[in-house]
Amino acid sequence: MYIWAPEEEAPWPPGAASRWWLHHSLLALEAALATRGSKLTIRRGPAAQVLQAVAAETGAGSVYWNRRYEPAALARGHALQRTLGERGVRSEICRGDLLFEPATILNASGKPFQVFTAFWRACLAATAPEEPLPAPAQLTAPARWPASLAIHELRLEPEIDWAGGLRRAWQPGEAGATRRVEAFLDDVLDTYAVDRDRPGRAGTSRLSPHLHFGEISPRQIWHCFRQRRDSEAFLRQIAWREFSYHLLFHFPQTPREPLRPEFRAFPWRLDARGLKAWTRGRTGYPLVDAGMRELWQTGWMHNRVRMLAASFLVKHLMIPWQEGAAWFWDTLVDADLANNTMGWQWCAGSGADAAPYFRIFNPVLQGEKFDPEGTYVRQWVPQLAGLPAAWIHKPWKAPGSVLSQAGVAPGKDYPLPLVDHDVARRRALAAFASIRGARFQ
Repeated sequence: MYIWAPEEEAPWPPGAASRWWLHHSLLALEAALATRGSKLTIRRGPAAQVLQAVAAETGAGSVYWNRRYEPAALARGHALQRTLGERGVRSEICRGDLLFEPATILNASGKPFQVFTAFWRACLAATAPEEPLPAPAQLTAPARWPASLAIHELRLEPEIDWAGGLRRAWQPGEAGATRRVEAFLDDVLDTYAVDRDRPGRAGTSRLSPHLHFGEISPRQIWHCFRQRRDSEAFLRQIAWREFSYHLLFHFPQTPREPLRPEFRAFPWRLDARGLKAWTRGRTGYPLVDAGMRELWQTGWMHNRVRMLAASFLVKHLMIPWQEGAAWFWDTLVDADLANNTMGWQWCAGSGADAAPYFRIFNPVLQGEKFDPEGTYVRQWVPQLAGLPAAWIHKPWKAPGSVLSQAGVAPGKDYPLPLVDHDVARRRALAAFASIRGARFQ
């Protein structure tokens, strides 16, 4: 059974890209259940009323669901248990989305971790996650199925079809997740430790949306990869996902508030023009723009470029990280409150185990290091495709003859940089010093 009650997840109901994925994930689940003699019942919330009604319709004595850890969903789960219990319906909340319960991984003082390495050591020392059981081949059908909406009645897909790029890039559902795992094992894992930082290569698993929607579980991944000699770098990324939920669980205010309280006094800027240019991939820095355009077209962005794009917004433009988090929330197919929050707070320097605020990525140097041939930029910023690698990450500095030969006119078909890197760096460091009482050169 699936209950659509987005108002119960406020202030973070699923964004537009997530709703598109959810529509197709539900279709895939419906089809998979049908092959096992079962059905998917779809209802519209409120969840407590719906569950009570369906329990009465079917005579169900028990209700089971997997625990979620977003503050609103966590509170809803506890409230549902109380309400159902008062009406004589037993309920059980299971662990399906994480390897370890956040409340069980604590430091020697009984407090939550705020440093990843120590957290990961504690996880490795804990009881290993159970191996998943196989899926049943057949499910017992009831004598009469409860009434159900059709999936399309939830109106999850956009009324104006902007999702063509998403359809080309993804196959939502368990079968799509399985294909991703198989392709990753066959073609990527051996070189993952190096290629995962190269956005121009197919060097990552791209499993994040499948994990978020429960189409594959972290326990399946853990037991699939744990015995592989070359899997440590990848499993550490799964552990970072666990860490993000650990932080959200223990610090539920962090989707809106900085974990480090001194950042409440940070002198953020209001810059509507800069924010719009950033969302549209028109900052004038090719690697940043390539990432933002990949996001707009596919609902996903390479993680190395996510860090750079986020850093540019909060440090070059000094726009509040919450603005960027909101944009990612609406446009990512893997929009996940725990991961999104930790990532943005990490880039802003205001979160746990965060990148220091004074570490300010140079977009040109980042491009030359991680996209040295310009492969990624050529794919997503085709206006620059004719430039040689030496100039593709800094087209405004290219000699006129090179620009002419490549058919590039900076400031016309591709924008000039919104801000000079050195000027932006000095401004950001001055702002940081204002809340730290320190000076950085």
